[in-house]
Amino acid sequence: MNKKFMPGFGLKNRHIQTLYSSLFRKLPLLEIEIESFPLSDGDFLECHWHNKPQKDSNTPIITLFHGLAGSYKSPYIQGLMSEAKRNNFATVLMHFRGCSGKENTLPRSYHSGDSGDALSWIKELSRRYPNSKLFGVGYSLGGNMLLKLLGEKGKDSPLNAAVSVSAPLQLDICADAMNRGFSKFYQHILLKDLNLSLEKKFDRHDMSKFIEIKKEDVKNLKTFWEFDGAYTAPVHGFKSAQDYYTRSSSKQFLKSIETPTLIIHSKDDPFMTQEILPSKEELSKTVTLELSANGGHVGFIGGTFFNPDYWLEKRVVSFFKTYL
Repeated sequence: MNKKFMPGFGLKNRHIQTLYSSLFRKLPLLEIEIESFPLSDGDFLECHWHNKPQKDSNTPIITLFHGLAGSYKSPYIQGLMSEAKRNNFATVLMHFRGCSGKENTLPRSYHSGDSGDALSWIKELSRRYPNSKLFGVGYSLGGNMLLKLLGEKGKDSPLNAAVSVSAPLQLDICADAMNRGFSKFYQHILLKDLNLSLEKKFDRHDMSKFIEIKKEDVKNLKTFWEFDGAYTAPVHGFKSAQDYYTRSSSKQFLKSIETPTLIIHSKDDPFMTQEILPSKEELSKTVTLELSANGGHVGFIGGTFFNPDYWLEKRVVSFFKTYL
């Protein structure tokens, strides 16, 4: 396939690239096997398998990490699962805590730098499938988390190769960008889901022990800075939203990655600015940045408006095939 992405006719606009799949893409119903994976702190993750291998198999396995408020319903997840099966890969989506449709059991949730759960899951896959090569692909928030994990582990990475798509490499800059212009629309949609999830926390836990905000005031959280300052930071042990953004941004970890890693990014991503892009000196020798002029946020759709070609999932799978 062509490694260089070219937007489809009538699909060049960054917002069309970003929204097209959610509005127009129709995918076949996939056969999914659901696994509940227990965590050491008493919580759980729900993992959705497609084309799950037998235990003694050497079938390569791709773990998928979705974006903020994403799930197995996200078109980019289902599209990648379908493309991977056509190329004889097994796939499993590791939902972040509380994202599968089942509420997690603790007051805490998940965040952009929360690499511990993913590491536990990948280590379990390595134990179960010692003959299988393991790959990881993260989208947006999941992409940031994955890059941070790879940098943290360095030569001890549990993955054979990885891909990060549209990752918010510098979180404070992205939080600012989401509060300007049309990007406020995306912020509003995402925060609507986040605020609803937080309100549900109050029904199950005495949240006053963990955060200062009251349930009736959750609806007034209108920006990521406000939400992360009121909930994400304090419940996960950060001093402030800025402390959370600073410590969780993956850009600072890129130099330490020793796993073959592809970063796919678009200059016109409406969730962030080009200021977040790493310099050549900030990338390790194992990291490749493929930067397109167009593609939006987790878009990268070629073809035409009425006959689209989903370049992104083909590029991800083709990259992993080179490491089989």
